[in-house]
Amino acid sequence: MKKTLLACALALATLHPAFAQSAEGHPDWPGAGQLFAGANYQPVDRTLEQVRYDVGLMKQSGFKVVRMGDLSWDYFEPADGKFDFKHFDAVMDIVHAAGIKVILDIPGLPAPMWLHHKYPGVDITNQAGTRLAPAERYMDNIGDPNYRRLAMRMADTLTKRYAKHPALLAVGYDNEIGNGFMSYSEADRKRFVEWLKKRYGNVEALNKAWATQRWSRRIGSWDEVRLPYADGPGPAERYLDLRRFWSDVTIATLGDLEAVRKKNAPNKPVLSNYWDWSGRRGFDFLGSYRQHTTYGAMGFYAGDPINGGWEAALIKGGMTTPTWFNEFAAGGGGSYGSKGWSRMWAHFVLLMGGQAAVAWTFNSHLGGEEQALMGLIDHDDRPSWRLTEWADIAASYAKLEKLGFPRKVEPKVAIAYSFENVHATSPNGPSNTARQYIKTPYLKQAHGGFEPLLKDNIDVAVIKLSYEDLSRYRLIILPGMYLLDKASTDAVRKFVADGGTVIMTAQSAKVNDNNQWHNTPLPGQLTDVFGLRTNEFYDWTGTVKLGDEEIKTSIAHFEVLEPSTAQVMARFTNFDGNPPAITVNSFGKGKAIYVATPAQPEIMRPLLRQLYAGLGIEPGPKTPDGVFARAVDGRVLYVNTNNAPVDVAIDGAMNGVLSGKRFNGTLRLEARGADLIEK
Repeated sequence: MKKTLLACALALATLHPAFAQSAEGHPDWPGAGQLFAGANYQPVDRTLEQVRYDVGLMKQSGFKVVRMGDLSWDYFEPADGKFDFKHFDAVMDIVHAAGIKVILDIPGLPAPMWLHHKYPGVDITNQAGTRLAPAERYMDNIGDPNYRRLAMRMADTLTKRYAKHPALLAVGYDNEIGNGFMSYSEADRKRFVEWLKKRYGNVEALNKAWATQRWSRRIGSWDEVRLPYADGPGPAERYLDLRRFWSDVTIATLGDLEAVRKKNAPNKPVLSNYWDWSGRRGFDFLGSYRQHTTYGAMGFYAGDPINGGWEAALIKGGMTTPTWFNEFAAGGGGSYGSKGWSRMWAHFVLLMGGQAAVAWTFNSHLGGEEQALMGLIDHDDRPSWRLTEWADIAASYAKLEKLGFPRKVEPKVAIAYSFENVHATSPNGPSNTARQYIKTPYLKQAHGGFEPLLKDNIDVAVIKLSYEDLSRYRLIILPGMYLLDKASTDAVRKFVADGGTVIMTAQSAKVNDNNQWHNTPLPGQLTDVFGLRTNEFYDWTGTVKLGDEEIKTSIAHFEVLEPSTAQVMARFTNFDGNPPAITVNSFGKGKAIYVATPAQPEIMRPLLRQLYAGLGIEPGPKTPDGVFARAVDGRVLYVNTNNAPVDVAIDGAMNGVLSGKRFNGTLRLEARGADLIEK
């Protein structure tokens, strides 16, 4: 079996360098024909008798994987340099005896209390200069050299011990890394200065990048540099570099752990539970994932299909490997009392190229920060209805994995996203006056471009433009890319010149790499590509005439476009002079489309549907609102995210693989139901 999987992996590796890097290095790659349902498990406060009971329930439920080790540093290392693996050794053996595989998460966060007491530099210092005790998890300064040294020692010790254990499937790093805090100690300031020196070289270049000639902010020497505030006033340029600095610290920490894995467990893939979009710190995952991961993996707590689908695409990036949802709400919603919720989303993620759903968590916690977060078994160790539902998920996955799953996702459409743009458009990112301009949050624009594609059942990649091979795509959408750095700008220019099509929306390409407005016509450095310049803007809700369709916009903002070589595709009909609403320009072999409004479904949906046929983009199966579907090896998987039954038109008589029912012309999906139909 291993030889067959490896042969498949090596064949796929020729398709893309990112896949080649991950698949060739991992003979145990859990690829085609394997789906995994399981649970997160914390054995730290379970006796071995209780562990045997728990694992017996897991086996009985058909679970194939558990994720363990996260959040447990002092369980393995209760005192500095004194490791204790006796209990976990037994846990690993019990799990293996049940035929269950293990994702071993290196517990670099949170750091133990003994580490904070011995090395106070690991404490967080807030921006007022107060050193804080580690009152909650993730209050660890991961930039501190002692933290990094000891986190690597923990990783080295743990991976050496379990690298060859037969239960080990994969390794993960630092649960929810990205959700930690930035720190403001003097040592952090000095590390920030060293980072600036590498980036800018000298103080004169720093002054130019930070526009310190404005408002008497000139810096005379490196000693005068202070850490910018993340929360509070401050120039946009400095704030952006603060975020970049901490992103690089996070990526370096991941790099430490990846170096340890490559040394001790080179044949095991990486499945980390990332939280790169966390507002606390976050990091540039889409610009770094090839350095530290094999699979996109994340905690999945979807509130609705648009948010859930977006996050699933975001964590996949340009990867060709399947996605792991290795922390997954066990019961549903905020109440954890919604039957069918987990089952629905466990099937929804399969549409997005998912390979695993791992429930958080197996046991309901008696103490700590998540006491009321219900697990698969109740606080009194009684199996709950949630365990029954997850057993149903495991049984469904066992059927589906033989029928073309995990689904291979090869998008022809991509949406541009960047860590820098997120923070350039955040409340502290732009200048005081720019905040009056950026009234549409960046994520709202991103969703505005994503939603119509998701509802048309089309695969979408979310990518950093300068990090990917853009030739894989036929259409790229740039929704509200206020900061479009030089590398991304050059990538867009080449993509269009080589025959690609791009759609850029309002509020894009306004500032350069340093978060300063371009001193050229806008969109910066791309006016010839789009064949126009943008000028003034109005807070105005417009009516747009696109073909025969009259569209009323929902966002009160539009830019006045001044076409040069661009042709007008649509105009505003309720504004003086009927200015252009959408233009298209031929550049090289490709097309560049500019939308004068922020990205919103009302505009993007009809525009995209005009483009599909010409670009060879085929929508997926037609579905009612709230129902999503993908074709897989001649079958179609449907997922109903509505809280009521829905009838879906199908072509003739079909069999429901999951339901065991026969349908003729109409597929009946129950509330939150899913089915795979075939002839």
